[in-house]
Amino acid sequence: MNFSSELLHKYCKAGPRYTSYPTAPHFHGRFGPAQWEDALRASQDSGRDLSLYVHIPFCDTLCYYCGCNMIATQDYAKAQSYLDVLCKEIDRVAALIRPGRKVRQLHWGGGTPTYLHPDDLRRLYAYLAGKFDIAPDAETGCEMDPRELSRAHVLALRESGFNRVSLGVQDLDDQVQHAVNRVQPETLIREVYGWLREAGFDSVNFDLMIGLPHQTPASFERTLDKVIDMAPDRFAVFNYAHVPWMKKHQKLIAEETLPQLETRLALQKLTLEKLTAAGYVYIGMDHFARPDDELVRAQQNKTLYRNFQGYTTHKDCDILAFGVSAISQTEDVYAQNVKVLSQYRTLLGSGKLPIERGLRVTHEDKLRRDAIARIMCDLELNKTDFGRQWGIDFDSHFSDALGDLAEMAADGLVTLEAEWIRVTAAGRVFLRNIAMAFDAYLRQQAPGGPRYSKTV
Repeated sequence: MNFSSELLHKYCKAGPRYTSYPTAPHFHGRFGPAQWEDALRASQDSGRDLSLYVHIPFCDTLCYYCGCNMIATQDYAKAQSYLDVLCKEIDRVAALIRPGRKVRQLHWGGGTPTYLHPDDLRRLYAYLAGKFDIAPDAETGCEMDPRELSRAHVLALRESGFNRVSLGVQDLDDQVQHAVNRVQPETLIREVYGWLREAGFDSVNFDLMIGLPHQTPASFERTLDKVIDMAPDRFAVFNYAHVPWMKKHQKLIAEETLPQLETRLALQKLTLEKLTAAGYVYIGMDHFARPDDELVRAQQNKTLYRNFQGYTTHKDCDILAFGVSAISQTEDVYAQNVKVLSQYRTLLGSGKLPIERGLRVTHEDKLRRDAIARIMCDLELNKTDFGRQWGIDFDSHFSDALGDLAEMAADGLVTLEAEWIRVTAAGRVFLRNIAMAFDAYLRQQAPGGPRYSKTV
């Protein structure tokens, strides 16, 4: 992949990651607890299974790059009281769910879920299992910070039924780690990884990050060589989003130490080449997996999907999300919890669900959501089949998108045929830009609207 500087700067623009469509900045406060309860009741006969997400916002220390909703604290009592309130939310939602709906997917994110003590990990899982019908073959995953982990944490998760874990590695370079306040030597990563393999998890994912301060292709290649040697099942290689206007603590990162655009692209190119040479399949955006992984099979079978947890094989599930800032989703609505812990406690203490905002999607939203999903998951879209499915003339309905795509085709990012839109190998780097062509909200956005991270 060789791009001119002009091309890089042309497509390095702010844009969504499309874990939803419409994207979260378009949710509004006119959608609250009553609307979410109505939506839950309306969805009970949809025939859709369930995906549960639990947000544990706590961390021992602050990572300067973090873009998550998190609370850095050494006071464990805050986590214990949070679990009590979290269980109240679980109770309220579970009471609205028809018995017998199977949970096919369960994911804990943060913050750091393994901030919780091992006994509290068991307690929380048991509470969820007592309220919902978790399928025996459900995909159950948890995010981990290796610095806060013990063998007891690993065993507590495995004994509770978790079969997948995601380990936050980011970068093994000492200078980079100190610059972002996340020091975790290679020896620690290898020790924790050994515990995970001994415990028998079905899948272990490593999270890496591109665009951190002081990163160079030479330094990151050393990290890649080390993590490839450990041979996890998946990699998620995220682009660091420097958004200090949203995450004030990111101001602790000296901007002059961040890699420039050409270096960031070189890091992406290096990652793609090294991981594919090591036998991993590039799924899209930031995900790589072994050839026999279910994500790879789903992409081949065109059943891959994308939601707030990233790429998933569980398209036809309603997401019930618990905890501060968590986002739920049915086929027809999105609903997001309040982001402030005190408000979360107050609302649940008064008997209300902690919904702050949401959105009821229109038919047009669903249509465009599907188009964006096909591009980001299948890396191609058959216009004839899509038009037949949605009852539209594709070229007429998406004339605006096709105008943008024609320019991208001239730049080598997509190929446009009579029936097909296909993302090229070079276009995978600019996948968000390609998806943006189908985003009606971006076209209508007035100056001063939502701000997004850069696409490259």
